[in-house]
Amino acid sequence: MDVVKRSVDNSLCFGVFNKDDKQVGFARIVTDYAVLAWVMDVFITEEYRGQGLSKLLMKEITEHPDLQGLKRWGLMTADAHSLYQQFGFTPASKPEMLMEKLL
Repeated sequence: MDVVKRSVDNSLCFGVFNKDDKQVGFARIVTDYAVLAWVMDVFITEEYRGQGLSKLLMKEITEHPDLQGLKRWGLMTADAHSLYQQFGFTPASKPEMLMEKLL
């Protein structure tokens, strides 16, 4: 099984589609549905940016019934801090506790 299929199959996925049913955005959430959700792979295609679609996408994600009551949400972003701040995300309160293993 390829890595893309496996990652999508094991995530809660969200799509954004235009009026012609062409996909123009995507996000996936890795979660245990009890404690943690990790927001990943968020994108809106270039021609559809600046139309509020990323805000709509994040609103749908954060209000999804299966994701209510979680204790922690996480994500990594290089350049969209202001978008995520609108949905309550802040820099890690204890970054010294975060660890990673890159392969």
